[in-house]
Amino acid sequence: MKLQLALDLVNIPEGIALVKEVEQYIDIVEIGTPIVINEGLHAVKAMKEAFPHLQVLADLKIMDAGGYEIMKAAEAGADLITVLGATNDSTIKGAVAEAKKQNKQVLVDMINVPNLEQRAREVDSLGVDYICVHTGYDLQAEGQSPFEDLQTIKAAVKNAKTAVAGGIKLETLPEVIKAQPDLVIVGGGITGQADKAAVAAEMQRLVKQG
Repeated sequence: MKLQLALDLVNIPEGIALVKEVEQYIDIVEIGTPIVINEGLHAVKAMKEAFPHLQVLADLKIMDAGGYEIMKAAEAGADLITVLGATNDSTIKGAVAEAKKQNKQVLVDMINVPNLEQRAREVDSLGVDYICVHTGYDLQAEGQSPFEDLQTIKAAVKNAKTAVAGGIKLETLPEVIKAQPDLVIVGGGITGQADKAAVAAEMQRLVKQG
């Protein structure tokens, strides 16, 4: 089980400073969609150069032109790139083909997918590396969490690894771990804490003991 730190509301220097605090406790650092919008793929390149030992995920949420966008993210140094499960199969297939060529990984984000179980099965057959249950920011504000959806995906997926994101904090992490995802994605649960290193260290300990 791996721990991914999601960075969303920072610029490149702030992001690098933040990762420095917790780098020994995380496996993957995510350049979130807001950073990609604000800074472009330069943020991915800067993060990979600063922390070559960490995997870097580019949260592009690809909806079209799968192959091309994977290629551009790979050029910037991304190890993993996100594609939306709500897109069509041909976009996902194009993304997977390019990722394999570049020796990169595709994470399919199932945010706002209506029939989760059925779509998870379909996506699983397309050769993606991860399928991620994601309760978005707006739904979190309404009190939703990804835990139930994670159980649904775990039951449906046979080939891909599973990931979970959406408001995970230290106190809710044990519940997440029970469902045995392969990747736990935490944003504000680390970045919003006063002692980020202490929280990240405890999260890593829980994740590694599974």
